[in-house]
Amino acid sequence: MKHHHRYALALTGALLLISVQAGAASLSERWEALRAEQPKLPLRDAAKTLNVSEAELLVVGLGKTVTRLKEGDNVPREIMRRALDLGKVMALTRNENGVLERTGVATKLKPQEEITGLDADKEKEREARMRNIAGGYLGGEIDLRFTFKHWAYAFAVVQPGRDGVVSRSLQFFDEQGNAAHKIFVKSEAGNAVFDKLVADFRNPVQSATLKLAAAPVKPVEKPDSAIDVKEFQAAWGELGDVHQFNRLLTEFGVSREQAMRLAPPGAAQRVTPQAVRQLLSESAKQQLDIMAFLGNESVIQIFSGKVNKVMEAGGYFNVLDPEFNLHLRDSAFASGWVIKRAGVTSVEFFDKGGELVVSFFGVRERAKPQPQSWVDMTAALPKAVAMPALAAK
Repeated sequence: MKHHHRYALALTGALLLISVQAGAASLSERWEALRAEQPKLPLRDAAKTLNVSEAELLVVGLGKTVTRLKEGDNVPREIMRRALDLGKVMALTRNENGVLERTGVATKLKPQEEITGLDADKEKEREARMRNIAGGYLGGEIDLRFTFKHWAYAFAVVQPGRDGVVSRSLQFFDEQGNAAHKIFVKSEAGNAVFDKLVADFRNPVQSATLKLAAAPVKPVEKPDSAIDVKEFQAAWGELGDVHQFNRLLTEFGVSREQAMRLAPPGAAQRVTPQAVRQLLSESAKQQLDIMAFLGNESVIQIFSGKVNKVMEAGGYFNVLDPEFNLHLRDSAFASGWVIKRAGVTSVEFFDKGGELVVSFFGVRERAKPQPQSWVDMTAALPKAVAMPALAAK
């Protein structure tokens, strides 16, 4: 190779390196400037403002406040299994328009429960659940349902909290760099467990490079006219368990919100998007035991119990209890539905993109009917103006 060619290649490589370094510095600088302007801005919202993923913004702190953990098909499951030993934690799950934060201690499964305690009568469903078990988290204070195939990156974050106390957390992200789930240590005893976990799972390559995938294309919803509505409604009426509903959607190829439009008469009543405020306010006033489900493609978190303090703040409608916080950006909600399936009444709220944000159930004892107070409260939610069937998309 001629000397001037080698020189040109070396110069090009140096310029590329400088460009990469400048780009990284630029993001760091922009992040610092934004943080100075809006110190309380959540990382997710900051990432959106800076036009990067949350994971990309987090790794700006690599080597300072952030440690990259190992990756691999089974690694997230094993980290979550070890996290059962952290004791009291705050588990945070969010989607685009909602956040659920629950403080407590996760329960561990007994050894035999992993074999015999999970839908043994439905082998296929049992096997699917078994692939997403991390040794616990089923029921109790930290109640989670995992879909680990979407978990791609894991980080340990140690930094001063807003109260001056050092915050230790495990933060997980999907292939697009979106937050899947976060766990914050909430006890002194958990600090040593956390440090040992981080040492054991520390990635030997502390690289800030993330191979992020493009967001998957959302399937186009079938036109209502392409659905055998009569058969769909008959199958809905034959549901013996509310957990069979997702299988029904798959069988008929309908989206979740589309199913509400096509439901049997009386099975899905449309309510106003802001009915969520009345639902939470009345639940607090009447001291009803409720269940709130909120999640994303990677995990669903469930709260069960009573709510007390509800209020609007920061552009969200919130539950602000000592051990449970729920933040809902209901201005982004497009529809709500009171749904009756298999003898169970629930309420679901969808955003303007047709995505499920949050769903609610009344807590009921096994093999007993749901509380009438829950049924009456949901029946009183403000109804939405009836809408004609949507045209094909």
